[in-house]
Amino acid sequence: MITGLLHLLVSFYSYIVLAAVIVSWVAPDAQHPLLRWLRAVTEPVFEKVRSVVPAVGGFDLSPMVVLLGLQLLQRVI
Repeated sequence: MITGLLHLLVSFYSYIVLAAVIVSWVAPDAQHPLLRWLRAVTEPVFEKVRSVVPAVGGFDLSPMVVLLGLQLLQRVI
C-alpha cells in the first residue's frame, strides 16, 4: 500500500520534471500561474543538483540527474 503510493508520487514528480523541461524549451519566461507552479516545485531540487553537477557546454544537466535519481528510487522502493 505505502510502496504503491510512493511509486505513484515518484512517477507524478517525474512527469512534473519532464513538463518543466519541455516548458523551459518552449516558453522559458512565461508568467502563467501553472508555469510558475512548475518552477516552484522543481527549481529547489534542480538548484541542489546544480550545486553538485555543473552545466556541461552550456547545458543544464540537473533535470536529467533528477530523473535518473527518481528512476533509481522507484527501483529501490
